[in-house]
Amino acid sequence: MANALSTPGKYNFVKLEQCNNKAESVDYLFEMLSPAMFFLLEKGIKLLLVTLGSNGVFICCREHVNFMKDQKSCKVTPFSTRLLEKLEGCSLSSMPVNLSREGSSRTRVFHLPATSASVASLTGAGDCLVGGFLSSLCGGLDIMQSVAVGIAVAKASVESEANIPANFSAASIADEARRTLLSARHIWCQ
Repeated sequence: MANALSTPGKYNFVKLEQCNNKAESVDYLFEMLSPAMFFLLEKGIKLLLVTLGSNGVFICCREHVNFMKDQKSCKVTPFSTRLLEKLEGCSLSSMPVNLSREGSSRTRVFHLPATSASVASLTGAGDCLVGGFLSSLCGGLDIMQSVAVGIAVAKASVESEANIPANFSAASIADEARRTLLSARHIWCQ
């Protein structure tokens, strides 16, 4: 996307060789991708999710992104109610950075790791991540919780032979999302 909005070839990426240390992999990916991510944010994108495969997701934001969801305006479903109950107390507000402060135009990057999975097929994982994120956001979860649910749904997808698993358990999705949220870290702020 960054190359489409800038000089062609400006952002070139080098494939990461197999690295056994996840923290080093994430740091390397951040160093490599941050110029393109920051460029996109400068172009006006308010929220950017960068998928990193087995390394998780970067959540990048700038300006007045409100990470907290106004649940009054959401269509809460029985499934999202169970997720909300399970993820109670597991949100951005428990992190040491106040993102809901009005007037902030700072750029922030968070990393949400993927939990390990027994891979059966990668087909459908990205679609499941986006679907899990959007349905959770529409169901009343905040942005960070919704990304964590998307990661959990993507994990269910890669562990299934089907592109999209036939059944989802709110309890297992919430447990995976909770693990991801508890491992989330704020990696950059400017």
